[in-house]
Amino acid sequence: MGARLADSGGEMDSFAHKRIVLTGGGGFLGRFVLDGLERRGAREVFVPRSRDYDLRNREDVKRLYDDARPQILIHLAAVVGGIAANRSNPGRFFYENMAMGLHVIDEARRYGRLEKLVIVGTTCSYPKHAATPFREEEFWNGYPEETNAPYGIAKKALLIMADGYRQQYGLKTIYLIPANLYGPGDSFDLEQSHVIPALIRKFIDARSNGYTTVEVWGTGDATREFLYVEDAAEAINLATARYSHHDPVNLGTGRDIRISELVDEIRELVGYRGEIVWNSSKPDGQPRRRLDVTKAEEEFGFRAQTDLKTGLAKTIEWYRQNYPGLERAVSTI
Repeated sequence: MGARLADSGGEMDSFAHKRIVLTGGGGFLGRFVLDGLERRGAREVFVPRSRDYDLRNREDVKRLYDDARPQILIHLAAVVGGIAANRSNPGRFFYENMAMGLHVIDEARRYGRLEKLVIVGTTCSYPKHAATPFREEEFWNGYPEETNAPYGIAKKALLIMADGYRQQYGLKTIYLIPANLYGPGDSFDLEQSHVIPALIRKFIDARSNGYTTVEVWGTGDATREFLYVEDAAEAINLATARYSHHDPVNLGTGRDIRISELVDEIRELVGYRGEIVWNSSKPDGQPRRRLDVTKAEEEFGFRAQTDLKTGLAKTIEWYRQNYPGLERAVSTI
C-alpha cells in the first residue's frame, strides 16, 4: 500500500489558506510533497526554480521571501548523490548544502513572518558507528561515515543553527531526518544515483544486453533502511501540520536490510540470472543504518505504509515505463 492521507486530524492537517514555499519542489521527493500539500487543501504553494532563485545566493533567498510572502517554508532543496558522487564532490556538497540552508534560515529570521520552517536533514549525519537503531538522542555522539561526512555535517549544522535561531529570535523550526529514499522518479544516473536505482538500472541493462555478470560495489555486508518516497512525503506533510518541537525526528520504517539481500531481491524482481561480482575494493559506506522511528508515530502519527518489496516493484515498473528503450525483449539469461 502506498502513502495515504491520515484518517485523523481533520482541520488541523489542512493547509487551506496557507501560503507555502517548497524549495526542491520540482525534485524527486518534492513532487510527492507538493501533491500531498494540495490534497490537504493547499492552493498557494510556490516552488522556486533555481534559474529564478539561486538559494546559494543570499539576495536571491531574500527576494524569494519578499516575492512569495510564505507562512510556511519547507526546505527540501539539496545537492545529493550516492557514494561515488559524495567521493567526487565533497567540497561542493558541503558548500552548496550549507549555503542554501544558511541563507534560508537567516533570511527567515529577517523576514520575520514565518509560522513554521521545516528543514529536512539526512541519516548521513548520524555517527558512523552509532548503535542501531539510531535514536535521535545519539545524533551528536560521533563523526559521520567518511565518504559522506561533508554532506552529512553540512546538513547537521543546520539543526544547531535552527535551534539557536529558535532560542534567540523565536524562529519556529522543525528538523526531520529521513531514511534513504527510493521510488518512482528517482535518479538512475549511475554517476549520481543511490544504491536502489543504481542496482535496478544495472540489472535491467544486464538482462537486456545479455551480460553474464554485474559488478556491485562493496562487500554486501552493510545494512540500510529504505523509505518509499510517497511515505516520506506523507511524513513531512504530517510533521508540517502537527509537529512544533525543536527536537529532531527520524522518518523511516524501522527495518533495515543487508545490501547482499537487497541485491538478491532486485535481481529476482528484474529477472536477471547472471552472476554478481562484488568489488570489495570499493567502500561499503556506513556499516549499519536503521532508525528508531518511535518518535514520529508518537508526535505526529506517522507510520510507513509501503513494504520494501512492493516499493521496489513499483520503482522497477516506473523505470521500465519511462526508459523503455533501455530494455529489449531477450531470452532468459
